[in-house]
Amino acid sequence: MPFNNSISKYDWQYIVSGFILISVFIFTDLIGVFDKEYFYFVPRLITDQPYRIFTSILIHADLNHLLSNLGGIIITRYFLMRLGIESRFFYLKFILICSFLNFFIIWVYEKILSYFFNVYPNYAALGFSGIIYALFGFLLLSSFYGKIYFLGKKIGLKSNYKIQEMSKTLCLIGLIFSFLPGVSLLGHISGFVAGCFLFLL
Repeated sequence: MPFNNSISKYDWQYIVSGFILISVFIFTDLIGVFDKEYFYFVPRLITDQPYRIFTSILIHADLNHLLSNLGGIIITRYFLMRLGIESRFFYLKFILICSFLNFFIIWVYEKILSYFFNVYPNYAALGFSGIIYALFGFLLLSSFYGKIYFLGKKIGLKSNYKIQEMSKTLCLIGLIFSFLPGVSLLGHISGFVAGCFLFLL
């Protein structure tokens, strides 16, 4: 069955995602309406300011950071189309659920560090890449085994060898990239694990 990469009725999800990220960047970095400091993911502030769980994925360090994640949206859209996505709301639903699941995985990791080593991480994290890596994990497994339903709703993803190969390559490159200075290795790995876990649901 030939793949048609033309505009799809599902594309509004990716457009909305990209539009929100670009709009937030304009308001925080270009015209300075909002201070990014109030939106970072900061572990010690989450208890009192839980909104940071979600807002942290909407802000970016700079233009290159934003563009790389917009590229991630385009790539995941391409993969979903190749796998035969059949859901109007999957992408946005995945983002929302993954935001909290990713936070939970990081929270468990930090609690383990705190309990066994008396270390409590003090850092600020931001960006959409954790979600992108979660999608990479989800799509990698989907390309192997297919995924017909997600949380009881049909999404119709079918296994695809070419997407398998492309996903494996991207995940490997992404893992290597995650070790670069200033890149959140924990955020990327927790995102990937969250995506794999969501595949199993």
